[in-house]
Amino acid sequence: MASNPWWPSSSDDEEEMFFANAVLRAGQILIEEEEEEEEEMEEIGENVITTRIRINRDRQVYCGHSTTGVRDSGRRFGRVFTDGILGSIDCMHWEWHSCPTAWRGQYTRGDHGYPTVILEAVASQDLWIWHSFFGLPGSLNDLNVLYQSAIFTDVVNGTGPDTRFTVSGVEYRRGYYLADGIYPSWSTIVKTIPYPDDEKRKKFAKRQEAARKDIERAFGVLQKKWAILAQPARAFTPKRLRLCMYACILLHNMIIEDEGRAICEFDENAPWGNTVPVDPPQQDLNSFSLTNDFTHANLQQDLVEHIWNNVNMVDDDGAEGEDEDE
Repeated sequence: MASNPWWPSSSDDEEEMFFANAVLRAGQILIEEEEEEEEEMEEIGENVITTRIRINRDRQVYCGHSTTGVRDSGRRFGRVFTDGILGSIDCMHWEWHSCPTAWRGQYTRGDHGYPTVILEAVASQDLWIWHSFFGLPGSLNDLNVLYQSAIFTDVVNGTGPDTRFTVSGVEYRRGYYLADGIYPSWSTIVKTIPYPDDEKRKKFAKRQEAARKDIERAFGVLQKKWAILAQPARAFTPKRLRLCMYACILLHNMIIEDEGRAICEFDENAPWGNTVPVDPPQQDLNSFSLTNDFTHANLQQDLVEHIWNNVNMVDDDGAEGEDEDE
């Protein structure tokens, strides 16, 4: 640290030194990501301003492609949903104060009235952010962002971790995300029931909406912890905005890990699974299976029965079931 011009060598405070090391490590990861992205863009011959990164490249996703993290995540989501839950997905808008005048129409949505840049993220109950996709104009909605995101690329390519699980006696091949009503009815997305007509569906809707708030909590913690995200962005370029956003998310995850609140620890010996994309016909089949609304309906119904059978008895004994949800 003595040779680091960003931090005074006379500092003896251990916490300040730790934070300095954390900032430098986050910056190093971001610079490496940018260099890899530029090399890819040179090969492709295209120029894009958005990117997606895995927030912790050492862990990759789901704790080093291990199903252990998926199982632990399922247990901790209110101890209600099954092992297949991967997290909650949603989008957040960051106001862009210095948006160029020529771009304001593209980055402004009517319900906001000012330019914004969108962050799509997935978070688990411990507020660890597993996926981040930042940089799209604020005029888009969550659906537009999802269609341009690479969150399901591993699923289509057949290179994702094994997240199969069983609920109500039925085995499903892929884990699922909790989402709000605007998201599509895909096999990997579980939404609430907008107008439940019986006690079973009312209980499911209540539990789903309670667990899905974890991503909203993660957004709130990000903005509370990093004041730059709570204020209108004053950077002039999308690249600088991306660096600011990803640096805050990296540091956010590092703090969770340092405090010991992460769902699981990185296992360097965990199996990686398949790393070679499947052939195009199989990718088409994977894509069809991913967007299958019939599987979505069946999964939702099985979860309704699972929650009713496993939670209702606890609730009948008193407030214990409600306390578990908080």
